[in-house]
Amino acid sequence: MDKTCKVVDTFDIMIVGVGGQGTLLASRLLGEVMMSMDYDVKVSEVHGMSQRGGSVVTYVRAGEKVASPIIEKGEADLILAFEKLEAARWLPYLKPNGKLIINTQEIDPMPVITGAAKYPGNIIDDIKAAGANVITVDALPLAVEAGTAKATNVVLIGVMAKAMGIPKEIWLNAVKDTVPQKFLEMNLKAFELGYAQ
Repeated sequence: MDKTCKVVDTFDIMIVGVGGQGTLLASRLLGEVMMSMDYDVKVSEVHGMSQRGGSVVTYVRAGEKVASPIIEKGEADLILAFEKLEAARWLPYLKPNGKLIINTQEIDPMPVITGAAKYPGNIIDDIKAAGANVITVDALPLAVEAGTAKATNVVLIGVMAKAMGIPKEIWLNAVKDTVPQKFLEMNLKAFELGYAQ
């Protein structure tokens, strides 16, 4: 890949959400894009208490030479949050001038499900008040428009692709290389719907 496509020296990106939302595919797509641009890429996935329903975070670091996949507080150039509460949870990791992409979907954590707590209101307003550069998207209806609610993750990848300024063709190639053929058409549509936001 032509090195002139490189936008910055390093990318420190976190993909956060809830188990079962498809964050793993999103991080795999991002890793594919970075590797196709000849970056050194390190990916680390951390699960919460439960595989499905627990908090999940993936660190993706890309640069000329990357030693560790871990991103410390205040270091993330971009955080892609699949759920509002997870966006608030990981906000301290965002750089002062970093971007935070938030899917406006709400998924109740266990304390809310059991009635021990209430889902907080005004999360996005509070995050904006903290000074974060926020992009919000209601990805679920766009995924349904593409053909399946499961494509929410690819809608969000489309939003992230546009925010990162890396040529769209590189992302489309990564989707084609990563998604199984039988799901490809709807995932390409999901990506385009996200990119158009």
